[in-house]
Amino acid sequence: MKFALIRERKNPPDRRVVLTPEACRELLETYPQMEITVESSPNRTFSDREYKNKGITVTEDVSEAQVMLGVKEVPIEALIPDKKYFFFSHTIKEQPYNRDLLRAILDKNIELYDHEVITDAREIRLVAFGRYAGIVGAYNGIRAYGLKTGGFDLPKAESLKDQQELISELKKVNLPAMKIVLTGKGRVSNGAKEMLDGMGLREVGFEAYLNEDFDEAVYTQIDVLEYNRRKDGRVIDMYDFFDHPQEYEGDFFRFAKVSDLYIAGHFYASGAPFIFTREEAKSRDFKISVVADISCDIDGPVASTLRASTIADPVYGYDPKSESEVSYKQPGAIAVMAVDNLPNELPRDASKGFSENFVRHVIPSFFNGDKEGILQRARMTQNGKLTERYSYLQAYVDGEQ
Repeated sequence: MKFALIRERKNPPDRRVVLTPEACRELLETYPQMEITVESSPNRTFSDREYKNKGITVTEDVSEAQVMLGVKEVPIEALIPDKKYFFFSHTIKEQPYNRDLLRAILDKNIELYDHEVITDAREIRLVAFGRYAGIVGAYNGIRAYGLKTGGFDLPKAESLKDQQELISELKKVNLPAMKIVLTGKGRVSNGAKEMLDGMGLREVGFEAYLNEDFDEAVYTQIDVLEYNRRKDGRVIDMYDFFDHPQEYEGDFFRFAKVSDLYIAGHFYASGAPFIFTREEAKSRDFKISVVADISCDIDGPVASTLRASTIADPVYGYDPKSESEVSYKQPGAIAVMAVDNLPNELPRDASKGFSENFVRHVIPSFFNGDKEGILQRARMTQNGKLTERYSYLQAYVDGEQ
């Protein structure tokens, strides 16, 4: 079977890869029936030369391959009919800006496998960049706090080599006595936690965080039942929240009253309460001055996230009174860091982690009859139609949503 590592064509260019040169070499030695070619790229974090040095063919034409491996959306004009494609399509939530992409995939008889839905039988994701989004997001959040307050100026993450260099820079910072709240307990949030722990910050329980004062910078990591409550007052478990989000209301405002920096590392599901609303941000009791929105759901659960920001220009301001974008330096403005491709600032580390999991979980499925159903669960389209698992997207494709 012939696989191709395709060039990333979406702008701004993404530097990450699905398979590192070392992973390609390992796969060819493990599966003699496998062929891998790499489409030449000037932007990839691993150069063409690094692949060639591992004996991997690098070429301008990969059209002979059957399976195309990419990271970000492939432009419609670059899609090759009748192929299998792996990339983040950003269509499973019916994102309107990618409706035409999914239509083109169907028209071109492409089998689409979305990285976001590569899961095990328990629906746990097997390949993701989330940890690295959390790592860079936390660093950027601390950096944004320095820019907002004028207290310190950290270098951009993209100028540093790896996670350890990020941590080394953070250790140079002397934060004032302040409170940082981190939402979520998954890959993204735990990646952010690695950085807060790495710089030596003290973690405290949420009750102490809410009720006590500290003479040092501290943080708390909270899960869904700490920032949401059931409307009827009952306390059940997190699975009840996931199954019945409409029965809950937000309870984050109590954290907003005492926090200086908010790092949003949660996963937001449709129907769940907002974290904080625009009306809450207007309150005199709302203390948060910097938001690092790693999740980056536009105009959604984090009211200050009006748009995604960029690696080149990562911080903008949100004025709660006018509900509009302003300079983050403006008095009363919330500084917002909402870069939506954070792992691209740490592309080599992120690619290595992703590649390891892709090699471990996905590639074997092509050679063992997909005995664990990994390909079946991730296959969104086949024979010009949506698969049964993703048939809910038909109205979206038809323009009825």
